Amino acid sequence: MPESSVVTISRFLVEQERLHPEATGTFTDLLEDIALAAKVISREVNKAGLVDILGQTGDENVHGEEVQKLDAFANDVLYRALDHTGRLACMVSEENEDPVAIPERFPSGPYVLLYDPLDGSTNIDVNVSVGTIFSIHRKISQGERGALEDCLQPGSRQLAAGYVVYGSSTMLVFTSGTGVHGFTLDPSIGEFLLSHPHMRIPEPPAKVYSVNESNFRKWSPAQQRLLSHLKGPEGGFSSRYIGSMVADMHRTLLLGGLFMYPVDADRPDGKLRLLYEAAPMAMLCEGAGGAGSTGSGRILDVEPESLHQRTPVYLGSAELVHMAERFLAEDPET
Repeated sequence: MPESSVVTISRFLVEQERLHPEATGTFTDLLEDIALAAKVISREVNKAGLVDILGQTGDENVHGEEVQKLDAFANDVLYRALDHTGRLACMVSEENEDPVAIPERFPSGPYVLLYDPLDGSTNIDVNVSVGTIFSIHRKISQGERGALEDCLQPGSRQLAAGYVVYGSSTMLVFTSGTGVHGFTLDPSIGEFLLSHPHMRIPEPPAKVYSVNESNFRKWSPAQQRLLSHLKGPEGGFSSRYIGSMVADMHRTLLLGGLFMYPVDADRPDGKLRLLYEAAPMAMLCEGAGGAGSTGSGRILDVEPESLHQRTPVYLGSAELVHMAERFLAEDPET
């Protein structure tokens, strides 16, 4: 890349801020804080096989899942990178049952951050890509330190959303409502550089689907018919499933296709969490020209009722997401 074309994430954010004369810089600083935390997490993920941070801590999180050591590390890094800055009223993490308060000794701010610190962390031991997902809302309550209502906002009110994928390279992808942009971490200088400006899901849609087919027998008849159509001679689709949402969605944004995590007999509400998995990914998909659905409606229109609410998810090329909705509409139990 010629030197004249190098754009760091800091430069990009400042240039975006200049488009809004009323901006105070707080939102820009918040995104830079997240980028800094991502660098620290990336460093630990990349040396995970060399130090004693693989495996489980022996604890369970709020969902009854075994906490991975890197989960706890990533959760702590994000919290400590953001708790003292005066930019946040509160935070919500997948790893914590309740909103995470900003310590009284630090100032609070106008924004709320919701995040999954290390999505797909059970794959670390086998060196599969994992990631961080984040969502930013504006505080709407009157309280200085935020309230539950600040966290339980529909995805349509997100100011920004994004993820970091820790793979063969580390990439930060985000949108603040003016396109989806990807930045690749250059470890030689420790900077995220703009590598994928104005990302768009390719059209016509790629004939690729991503879903955990081991759950087929637990799905509704409509979901089974949808998959059979995709795999059959009429559909002619190929399967690509990694099992790490960030990695699967990163591929879907770059190459197109359909990512699904439907309800099943064991998970009647779905598996993925609305606030810090489904909603931010749906904002990214829509920003890249795609769509995000629960199977019966737009993910971003869902009114959250609880912090760890789950939802079925259909994300990717708009044409394929709407096709999935038509199949699912045939089954009144979906």
